[in-house]
Amino acid sequence: MSEEKKNNASLNEALEKEETLVFEVNKDNEDYSLNDDRRVKVLSPGQLVAKRFFRNRLAVTGMAILIFMFVFSFIGGVLSPYGEDQKFYRMDTQVKDYAAIMHNEDFRYSAADSTLFSSSVQAQAFLAVSQGKDSFSYRGNDYEIEVVTDNYFFIVKNQGNIVGLGCKELVTSSAGGNLGFQFTLDALMAHAAGESEFTSDGKTYTMDEDGVVYGNGEEVAYISEYIVKAIMGDVVFSREFKNELIDAAESGQKSFQFTDDNGNEAEYILKYDAAAKLWDVQQETATRIFDTYSSPSKEHWLGTDRNGMDMLTRLMYGGRISLMIGFIVVLIESFLGVVMGGIAGYFGGWVDALIMRLVDIFFCIPSMPFIIIVGAAMDAANVPSLTRMIYLMLILGFLGWAGVARLVRGQILSLREQEFMTATEATGIAPSRRIFKHLIPNVMPQLIVIMTMGLGGTIITEATLSFLGLGVRFPFASWGNIINDVNDTFVLTNYWFIWIPAGVLLLLTVLAFNIVGDGLRDAFDPKMKR
Repeated sequence: MSEEKKNNASLNEALEKEETLVFEVNKDNEDYSLNDDRRVKVLSPGQLVAKRFFRNRLAVTGMAILIFMFVFSFIGGVLSPYGEDQKFYRMDTQVKDYAAIMHNEDFRYSAADSTLFSSSVQAQAFLAVSQGKDSFSYRGNDYEIEVVTDNYFFIVKNQGNIVGLGCKELVTSSAGGNLGFQFTLDALMAHAAGESEFTSDGKTYTMDEDGVVYGNGEEVAYISEYIVKAIMGDVVFSREFKNELIDAAESGQKSFQFTDDNGNEAEYILKYDAAAKLWDVQQETATRIFDTYSSPSKEHWLGTDRNGMDMLTRLMYGGRISLMIGFIVVLIESFLGVVMGGIAGYFGGWVDALIMRLVDIFFCIPSMPFIIIVGAAMDAANVPSLTRMIYLMLILGFLGWAGVARLVRGQILSLREQEFMTATEATGIAPSRRIFKHLIPNVMPQLIVIMTMGLGGTIITEATLSFLGLGVRFPFASWGNIINDVNDTFVLTNYWFIWIPAGVLLLLTVLAFNIVGDGLRDAFDPKMKR
């Protein structure tokens, strides 16, 4: 009995302590009520979506990547010290074809009268000289041959008048002009006779041992068995340069240096072509050229491209173009899709059937061949780069709205039968307000998801078209036309900094958009428990 009393006393003591504890708790919370906002933290639908989204670590990673891409593209381009199409140059030593030297071993002909000393007469004269004849006849004309030197120089006469001559030495004007037949004949006659002075056309000329002809103390022409011809028609060689060039060729030199009157020194390389029996003369010159495919350095962190432009700056501006095209195309698709899908889903009947048949037609259009045809037409019309980019965005947006319209139409078909739509109809709200004020906002979660995931696909499409030369054109940069440089196998294997950075940025951006789209889809799903 005493033990039962002890148990009752312990139970009473515990009850007293519990009542005291409950009293103290109620005393601390005496200012709160059941409907007090301080008791329950209420989150809005948007806050709930954001909370679910930011709990998804993968989606947050994708969002961080997209933020970086936007900062890199839009802010980086502003901070870059270089322009989008700014070109850089470097001095480089280049070997270019400069001249050709030929030792003349054949007769060269000059005509006083081209009608009496045509190419056919020249062939007959050469045949007569080779046979040792002193005359020949051709087409009723009798020609006489006067050999000045054996197998070297002869004169052809018709009825006592000189009509032409053949010689293995050439009389070349020092100024590059035409000397005339009479001057050529007089100079050759004087040179063959070893004379130091001769008269031609009333003017007196002097000649040195090397066959250089002077008039009034200035060099007029020179006689040589060698033909020195410049590759560029506007280049005139000095006599000194020709002499050194011929001496180098005769002595078998592979190269020589020459300093002109202006003090410019250049090195020349001689290569003998046995088949053509001439020397190719190449010049080594320091030339200012585009700094193409320069390796990464402090000035250019990612090197330069084939046009000598800074690759990092081009990547920044390229990201800006790619992202802008992606967003504008998706906005065009969404606008058309929401309008057409909203009208079809709300009104139904023949309106729905008509719009859905239009959607089917757009689904049947082969987008890529169509864009290729339009791109070829713009190439033929020489459409400017900016206009071409605008057309590209409009075409991509116009071809892609059908999928959005079908999604919106399906959602509205299920929403228009619910009670809140019956209430809007009972209150007399206009159909346009019912669609865009009450139905479309309920479709926005699904629309945001499809827009986000569609951005990646649009950027890939633009990059593909630009890679094929059908999208964004120079001088504008996009990640697609930057990767276009890998059309050259040599660039693909040797210049990794040209295409790998653009490919990585494109990969990360598209992947991030897809990850964010998946995260938004999960966040908008009210059944998700995270």
